[in-house]
Amino acid sequence: MQDKDLYAQILGVQSPWHVRAVDLDLPGGEVVVQVQYDAQTALCCPACGVQAPGYDSRMRRWRHLDTCQYRTILAAEVPRCNCPEHGVHQVTVPWGEPGSRFTALFEAVVIDWLKVTSLSAVSRNMNLTWDQLDGIMQRAVKRGLERRDKTYPTALGVDETSFKRRHEYVTVVQDQGSGNVLYVADGRGRAALDGFYEDLDAEQLAGIESIAMDMHQPYIRSTLAHVPAACTKIAFDKFHAAKHLGDAVDRVRRQEHLELKAASDATLTRTRYLWLRNPEKMSERAWSALTELKDLALRTAKAWALKELAMTLWGYTRRGWAVRAWRGWLAWAQRCRLQPMVRVARTVRRHLWGIVNAIVLKVTNAGSESINAKIQRLKKWACGYRNRERFKTAIMFHLGGLELYPEGIRRS
Repeated sequence: MQDKDLYAQILGVQSPWHVRAVDLDLPGGEVVVQVQYDAQTALCCPACGVQAPGYDSRMRRWRHLDTCQYRTILAAEVPRCNCPEHGVHQVTVPWGEPGSRFTALFEAVVIDWLKVTSLSAVSRNMNLTWDQLDGIMQRAVKRGLERRDKTYPTALGVDETSFKRRHEYVTVVQDQGSGNVLYVADGRGRAALDGFYEDLDAEQLAGIESIAMDMHQPYIRSTLAHVPAACTKIAFDKFHAAKHLGDAVDRVRRQEHLELKAASDATLTRTRYLWLRNPEKMSERAWSALTELKDLALRTAKAWALKELAMTLWGYTRRGWAVRAWRGWLAWAQRCRLQPMVRVARTVRRHLWGIVNAIVLKVTNAGSESINAKIQRLKKWACGYRNRERFKTAIMFHLGGLELYPEGIRRS
């Protein structure tokens, strides 16, 4: 088999294209495969597929997988046609996708590597710039979004995650069923979530059964404005309620610790995590130490008891019983004379409807918190992102569950 036939087989070049020549540049460490279009074959518009007269041709080059240790370049004079309806367009080439200067097989290999290692490692080992890698990722995400099933899930999770320091965030919407990221937008205001809902039609919005989120008001307002009967679907899960309650217990402890320390009493010294830890996950030694503290007449112990009682109220299945139980807890919390707990009780009272929704619907935002942790690992893996668009592309690339490969190439 001659070199032209060999490369035609390797590259999958078929009529009306054929390999005209193979040039080896030893000093440059490069193999250039010259591919030519059969001039006797009619041209077709890539937009509509209708035959169209030729217009001109342009020299184009694509990088392919290396041949042994040599960088391999595919070069071709690509004709352009003049479609009466769509104007002048370059004809489609079978080895690469529009807008790319890499063959489809090369992009597929780069995508495989990007999935398992860092950008810097791929850049170094594949001899690609970060801009080139970003272009490959952007094209992969665009393909994946175009192929994505248009039927949206019924259970959503909404959360924000930090882009970098100084309170810069992106909003992330997740499919609670599959765990895939559906949408990423700048900021954490109402407009960030509005963009997601505005892309859905009336049937898709009506099909949403639950939206797990924290008690962030812009997200609540956006959901109430777009989703039918949203007041029965928004769920404030146990994790965020526990966080508010834990913070309140810690504020009570800090205040009481300062008072005791002024009186030379070290009772609460180094006890912070005893009060915040889940009792079910405590060691026997830790539980024994906490039991001794609970028996003392401490305000912190009272706040802890309120927190733990609230954590037992998530097992109800009927809305009426859940509401009555929480109202009983609110009555105690608002009479406890511990200002941090009183403030949390006010927050709970304002958002009780969403807490009860989470209990009845058995919805948590654990999936979104897991996605958030994975996003932070991606950010650490890349040593941070200075470009917000690249950050969003990376999230969809790694966590969107998308079909990323060029047409005709599939991976298991």
